[in-house]
Amino acid sequence: MLRRTAMGLALVMVMSGCSAPVKQQQVNAQYSLPLVKSPTVAASENRSVAPAPRTIRDFRPQNVSPAVIRKALLDEHERWVGTPYVLGGTTRNGIDCSALMQHVFVEAFALELPRTTEEQVLEGSRVAESSLKAGDLVFFRPPGPYNHVGVYVGDGYFLHASSSQGVKLSRLDNVYWKRYYWQARRPVERTQLAQRVMLASEG
Repeated sequence: MLRRTAMGLALVMVMSGCSAPVKQQQVNAQYSLPLVKSPTVAASENRSVAPAPRTIRDFRPQNVSPAVIRKALLDEHERWVGTPYVLGGTTRNGIDCSALMQHVFVEAFALELPRTTEEQVLEGSRVAESSLKAGDLVFFRPPGPYNHVGVYVGDGYFLHASSSQGVKLSRLDNVYWKRYYWQARRPVERTQLAQRVMLASEG
């Protein structure tokens, strides 16, 4: 009886260990920390948000500067700059604004955002424009049927996929973007973002 119970437990452990999607396994291997799903993504999949990686308890937060968030975002800019805008695109051959945010947050922070702008605008907590920090999502309501999203990188700039010029940095005080600015959201607290950048770079 004991042997049968032990074998059953072993089988459950093996099966649960193989249940992660291939994409997530690849991200885990690349970053050496789990891909955390945002609350919206987790809810849509009826899953709970993944806990912080166990190595975070051994991390020294006082040594983490929020500047690492800005650097990680600028690295993403270098990786994606010039990629053309394609509505519905998700690759370097062409990408739209919300898909770019998905890629940036996975690559820089191992954090999965939902696919659409309408879902991303529900992430985290709302922040005032005067309180923007690197890593905050910024949203716009330009003319046309679609809203627009980018990520603030600091010093008045945000990274986004421009429909006319592709992936680039733009200024928030640009006449066009200032006119259609809508709101900003902080999907994850900055200390957690900074820790994830550092843990990813050490992996």
